[in-house]
Amino acid sequence: MLSDQHWNAIVSSDSSFDGLFYYAVKTTGIYCRPSCRSRVPNRAHVTIFLQAEQAIASGFRACKRCRPEGRKLPDEEWVDQIMRIIESRYAEPLTLDVLADAVHGSRYHLQRTFKRVMGQSPAACLRQIRLAEAKRLLANTDMPMAGIASAIGLPSAAHFATWFHKEVEAPPSEYRRNYRNLTIDQQEGAPGHE
Repeated sequence: MLSDQHWNAIVSSDSSFDGLFYYAVKTTGIYCRPSCRSRVPNRAHVTIFLQAEQAIASGFRACKRCRPEGRKLPDEEWVDQIMRIIESRYAEPLTLDVLADAVHGSRYHLQRTFKRVMGQSPAACLRQIRLAEAKRLLANTDMPMAGIASAIGLPSAAHFATWFHKEVEAPPSEYRRNYRNLTIDQQEGAPGHE
């Protein structure tokens, strides 16, 4: 049943409702996501479905504009490709120019599209991935700071220490020590450990 909430989501092309319901238009035989930017249909011709499969089973076909059948839009696929590069090559000097060259686009279009799809810049994603790996190496290895710096793509131990301190508000050696002390405390507090 078409509620006012459904209708308002359709009229405003509200993407926060995507995946929660689909709407079909009887006169066109097409079903869409709530975020679809197509012309607003006549309310009397709209039917609501909770799943895309229900719309298909009722004889509606997927909109070519919003692709409700689950295929990603071209920009999303392109950003996924960029993310795979960042995740697999984070130890390399990945500038916008390097990424743009790898995915055959301009640095400006890449930055704008990536930020729109992901909600943050490629540089911010790269920083998060490097930080997560640095924390993992500090917590689980005895690798020296210079080795960790190299492993995550930073030029030196000094640069790594400054960068890490800025990101975590603690020097890497303190982070390592605190993590290990926390782990020891947890083990000592475990049942059966005297």
